[in-house]
Amino acid sequence: MLQPLKSDLLAGVKHGFFTRLGGCSRGIYKGLNCGRGSKDALSNVQTNRIAVTTYFGGSKVSLHSVHQIHSQDVMTVHAGSLDTPQADAMVTSTPGLVLGILTADCQPVLFCDAKAKVIGAAHAGSKGAKTGVLQNTITAMEALGADRSNICAVIGPSISQKAYEVGPDFLHDVCNDDTKALKFFVKGKGDRYQFDLPGYGLEILRATGIKQAEWIGQCTYSDPEKFYSYRHSVHKKELDYGRLISCIVI
Repeated sequence: MLQPLKSDLLAGVKHGFFTRLGGCSRGIYKGLNCGRGSKDALSNVQTNRIAVTTYFGGSKVSLHSVHQIHSQDVMTVHAGSLDTPQADAMVTSTPGLVLGILTADCQPVLFCDAKAKVIGAAHAGSKGAKTGVLQNTITAMEALGADRSNICAVIGPSISQKAYEVGPDFLHDVCNDDTKALKFFVKGKGDRYQFDLPGYGLEILRATGIKQAEWIGQCTYSDPEKFYSYRHSVHKKELDYGRLISCIVI
Protein backbone atom coordinates (compact mmCIF):
# COMPACT_ATOMS: atom_id res chain seq x y z
CA MET A 1 0.00 0.00 0.00
CA LEU A 2 1.35 3.43 -0.95
CA GLN A 3 1.79 5.83 1.95
CA PRO A 4 2.35 9.40 0.69
CA LEU A 5 2.94 12.26 3.09
CA LYS A 6 0.63 15.25 2.75
CA SER A 7 0.47 18.89 3.80
CA ASP A 8 -2.48 20.91 5.07
CA LEU A 9 -1.25 23.83 2.94
CA LEU A 10 -2.18 21.81 -0.15
CA ALA A 11 -5.42 20.41 1.26
CA GLY A 12 -7.45 21.82 -1.63
CA VAL A 13 -5.68 19.70 -4.25
CA LYS A 14 -4.70 16.04 -4.63
CA HIS A 15 -1.02 15.57 -3.85
CA GLY A 16 1.46 13.29 -2.15
CA PHE A 17 5.12 13.08 -1.20
CA PHE A 18 5.53 9.34 -1.68
CA THR A 19 7.88 7.33 0.50
CA ARG A 20 9.65 4.17 -0.64
CA LEU A 21 7.02 2.07 1.19
CA GLY A 22 4.96 -0.05 -1.17
CA GLY A 23 5.96 -0.79 -4.75
CA CYS A 24 7.55 -3.86 -6.31
CA SER A 25 11.28 -3.07 -6.55
CA ARG A 26 13.76 -5.31 -4.74
CA GLY A 27 17.28 -5.22 -3.35
CA ILE A 28 18.79 -1.76 -2.89
CA TYR A 29 15.72 -0.34 -4.67
CA LYS A 30 13.24 -2.12 -2.37
CA GLY A 31 9.91 -0.35 -2.50
CA LEU A 32 8.44 2.35 -4.71
CA ASN A 33 11.39 3.28 -6.92
CA CYS A 34 10.03 5.57 -9.64
CA GLY A 35 13.37 6.60 -11.16
CA ARG A 36 13.81 5.65 -14.80
CA GLY A 37 17.38 6.88 -14.49
CA SER A 38 18.21 4.23 -11.90
CA LYS A 39 19.61 0.80 -12.81
CA ASP A 40 16.52 -0.92 -11.44
CA ALA A 41 14.59 -3.12 -13.88
CA LEU A 42 12.56 -0.79 -16.08
CA SER A 43 9.54 -3.09 -15.69
CA ASN A 44 9.63 -2.54 -11.91
CA VAL A 45 9.92 1.22 -12.30
CA GLN A 46 7.01 1.27 -14.73
CA THR A 47 4.87 -0.86 -12.42
CA ASN A 48 5.62 1.53 -9.56
CA ARG A 49 4.73 4.56 -11.66
CA ILE A 50 1.46 2.88 -12.68
CA ALA A 51 0.71 2.37 -8.98
CA VAL A 52 1.19 6.11 -8.41
CA THR A 53 -1.06 6.94 -11.36
CA THR A 54 -3.69 4.54 -10.01
CA TYR A 55 -3.54 6.30 -6.63
CA PHE A 56 -4.56 9.54 -8.34
CA GLY A 57 -7.29 8.07 -10.53
CA GLY A 58 -5.83 5.55 -12.98
CA SER A 59 -7.07 6.02 -16.54
CA LYS A 60 -8.60 9.38 -15.62
CA VAL A 61 -5.16 10.95 -15.14
CA SER A 62 -1.71 10.86 -16.75
CA LEU A 63 1.64 11.08 -14.96
CA HIS A 64 4.14 13.59 -16.34
CA SER A 65 7.79 13.95 -15.38
CA VAL A 66 10.89 15.64 -16.75
CA HIS A 67 14.53 14.67 -17.30
CA GLN A 68 15.96 16.58 -14.36
CA ILE A 69 19.33 18.27 -14.88
CA HIS A 70 19.68 20.64 -11.86
CA SER A 71 18.62 23.60 -14.00
CA GLN A 72 16.34 26.61 -13.57
CA ASP A 73 14.14 25.50 -16.48
CA VAL A 74 10.35 25.11 -16.17
CA MET A 75 8.02 23.31 -18.57
CA THR A 76 4.35 24.19 -19.02
CA VAL A 77 2.46 20.91 -19.39
CA HIS A 78 -0.67 20.54 -21.52
CA ALA A 79 -2.69 17.52 -22.57
CA GLY A 80 -0.55 15.63 -25.07
CA SER A 81 2.75 17.13 -23.89
CA LEU A 82 5.78 14.95 -24.54
CA ASP A 83 7.13 13.14 -21.49
CA THR A 84 10.62 13.62 -20.01
CA PRO A 85 11.95 16.77 -21.70
CA GLN A 86 14.97 18.31 -19.98
CA ALA A 87 13.78 20.65 -17.22
CA ASP A 88 13.53 20.76 -13.44
CA ALA A 89 10.01 22.00 -12.88
CA MET A 90 6.55 21.78 -14.40
CA VAL A 91 3.36 23.83 -14.19
CA THR A 92 -0.14 23.23 -15.51
CA SER A 93 -3.73 24.42 -15.36
CA THR A 94 -5.06 21.30 -17.11
CA PRO A 95 -7.11 18.92 -14.94
CA GLY A 96 -5.96 15.31 -14.80
CA LEU A 97 -2.27 15.92 -15.43
CA VAL A 98 -0.20 14.55 -12.54
CA LEU A 99 3.08 16.44 -12.16
CA GLY A 100 5.75 14.12 -10.72
CA ILE A 101 9.18 15.18 -9.40
CA LEU A 102 11.90 12.66 -8.54
CA THR A 103 14.34 13.15 -5.66
CA ALA A 104 16.75 11.29 -3.39
CA ASP A 105 17.94 14.11 -1.04
CA CYS A 106 17.16 17.23 -3.11
CA GLN A 107 14.02 19.22 -2.42
CA PRO A 108 10.75 18.23 -4.10
CA VAL A 109 8.56 21.33 -4.00
CA LEU A 110 4.82 21.27 -4.77
CA PHE A 111 2.91 24.50 -5.51
CA CYS A 112 -0.77 25.33 -5.74
CA ASP A 113 -3.03 28.32 -6.34
CA ALA A 114 -6.30 26.63 -5.41
CA LYS A 115 -8.39 29.63 -6.49
CA ALA A 116 -6.93 29.80 -10.01
CA LYS A 117 -6.55 26.00 -10.22
CA VAL A 118 -2.90 26.22 -11.24
CA ILE A 119 -0.26 23.85 -9.88
CA GLY A 120 3.48 23.40 -10.08
CA ALA A 121 6.19 20.95 -9.07
CA ALA A 122 9.94 21.58 -8.86
CA HIS A 123 13.16 19.69 -8.23
CA ALA A 124 15.39 22.03 -6.23
CA GLY A 125 18.85 20.97 -5.19
CA SER A 126 21.31 23.64 -4.12
CA LYS A 127 22.19 24.50 -7.72
CA GLY A 128 18.63 24.76 -8.99
CA ALA A 129 17.53 26.71 -5.93
CA LYS A 130 20.42 29.16 -6.32
CA THR A 131 19.85 29.74 -10.04
CA GLY A 132 16.11 30.38 -9.74
CA VAL A 133 14.05 27.25 -10.38
CA LEU A 134 11.66 28.10 -7.53
CA GLN A 135 11.10 31.71 -8.63
CA ASN A 136 10.74 30.57 -12.25
CA THR A 137 8.08 28.04 -11.28
CA ILE A 138 6.02 30.77 -9.64
CA THR A 139 6.43 33.03 -12.68
CA ALA A 140 5.32 30.21 -14.99
CA MET A 141 2.26 29.63 -12.79
CA GLU A 142 1.39 33.32 -13.08
CA ALA A 143 1.50 33.00 -16.87
CA LEU A 144 -1.34 30.45 -16.49
CA GLY A 145 -3.43 32.80 -14.38
CA ALA A 146 -2.15 32.20 -10.85
CA ASP A 147 -1.67 35.03 -8.37
CA ARG A 148 1.48 34.64 -6.30
CA SER A 149 -0.30 36.02 -3.25
CA ASN A 150 -2.54 32.92 -3.43
CA ILE A 151 0.21 30.36 -4.08
CA CYS A 152 1.21 27.93 -1.33
CA ALA A 153 4.38 25.84 -1.59
CA VAL A 154 5.53 22.78 0.35
CA ILE A 155 9.01 21.26 0.44
CA GLY A 156 8.84 17.51 0.77
CA PRO A 157 11.30 15.02 2.29
CA SER A 158 14.85 16.35 1.80
CA ILE A 159 18.26 15.94 3.35
CA SER A 160 18.49 17.89 6.61
CA GLN A 161 21.31 20.10 7.84
CA LYS A 162 22.64 17.53 10.32
CA ALA A 163 23.16 15.04 7.46
CA TYR A 164 24.36 17.41 4.71
CA GLU A 165 28.12 17.82 5.11
CA VAL A 166 29.78 19.95 2.42
CA GLY A 167 33.20 21.43 1.72
CA PRO A 168 34.48 25.00 1.33
CA ASP A 169 34.03 24.95 -2.46
CA PHE A 170 30.32 24.23 -2.00
CA LEU A 171 29.99 27.10 0.46
CA HIS A 172 31.75 29.42 -1.98
CA ASP A 173 29.49 28.39 -4.86
CA VAL A 174 26.34 29.15 -2.85
CA CYS A 175 27.56 32.33 -1.14
CA ASN A 176 29.96 33.97 -3.62
CA ASP A 177 27.32 36.48 -4.73
CA ASP A 178 24.92 36.10 -1.80
CA THR A 179 26.60 36.50 1.57
CA LYS A 180 23.21 36.30 3.32
CA ALA A 181 23.22 32.58 2.50
CA LEU A 182 26.07 32.09 4.99
CA LYS A 183 23.44 31.73 7.73
CA PHE A 184 22.45 28.36 6.27
CA PHE A 185 25.90 26.92 7.03
CA VAL A 186 27.28 25.85 10.40
CA LYS A 187 30.87 24.80 11.01
CA GLY A 188 31.51 21.09 11.06
CA LYS A 189 34.64 18.98 11.44
CA GLY A 190 37.87 20.32 9.95
CA ASP A 191 37.07 22.34 6.85
CA ARG A 192 33.58 20.83 6.58
CA TYR A 193 30.25 22.64 6.96
CA GLN A 194 26.66 21.50 7.47
CA PHE A 195 24.23 23.05 4.95
CA ASP A 196 20.54 23.68 5.64
CA LEU A 197 19.01 22.99 2.22
CA PRO A 198 15.33 23.16 3.31
CA GLY A 199 15.99 26.40 5.21
CA TYR A 200 17.63 27.84 2.10
CA GLY A 201 14.68 26.80 -0.03
CA LEU A 202 12.15 28.22 2.40
CA GLU A 203 13.84 31.61 2.48
CA ILE A 204 13.81 31.78 -1.31
CA LEU A 205 10.12 30.83 -1.43
CA ARG A 206 9.06 33.30 1.25
CA ALA A 207 10.95 36.12 -0.44
CA THR A 208 8.82 35.70 -3.60
CA GLY A 209 5.67 36.97 -1.88
CA ILE A 210 3.70 33.74 -2.04
CA LYS A 211 0.99 33.09 0.54
CA GLN A 212 2.62 30.35 2.63
CA ALA A 213 5.56 27.95 2.48
CA GLU A 214 6.70 25.10 4.70
CA TRP A 215 9.04 22.10 4.86
CA ILE A 216 7.33 18.85 5.71
CA GLY A 217 10.13 18.18 8.21
CA GLN A 218 11.32 14.75 7.05
CA CYS A 219 15.01 13.98 6.41
CA THR A 220 15.70 11.52 3.60
CA TYR A 221 19.14 10.54 4.92
CA SER A 222 18.03 9.83 8.48
CA ASP A 223 15.32 7.26 7.68
CA PRO A 224 16.57 4.81 5.01
CA GLU A 225 13.68 2.43 5.62
CA LYS A 226 11.25 5.14 4.58
CA PHE A 227 13.21 7.19 2.02
CA TYR A 228 15.76 6.79 -0.73
CA SER A 229 18.90 8.87 -0.19
CA TYR A 230 21.76 9.37 -2.61
CA ARG A 231 24.14 10.32 0.19
CA HIS A 232 23.15 7.37 2.34
CA SER A 233 23.77 5.02 -0.60
CA VAL A 234 27.25 6.51 -1.11
CA HIS A 235 28.12 6.08 2.56
CA LYS A 236 26.98 2.45 2.40
CA LYS A 237 29.00 1.97 -0.81
CA GLU A 238 25.95 0.84 -2.74
CA LEU A 239 26.19 0.93 -6.52
CA ASP A 240 22.98 2.89 -7.10
CA TYR A 241 19.88 4.25 -5.36
CA GLY A 242 16.13 4.59 -5.86
CA ARG A 243 14.18 7.77 -6.45
CA LEU A 244 11.19 9.07 -4.51
CA ILE A 245 8.33 10.67 -6.39
CA SER A 246 6.30 13.70 -5.27
CA CYS A 247 3.11 14.51 -7.18
CA ILE A 248 0.30 17.02 -7.49
CA VAL A 249 -2.80 17.11 -9.73
CA ILE A 250 -5.94 19.20 -10.20
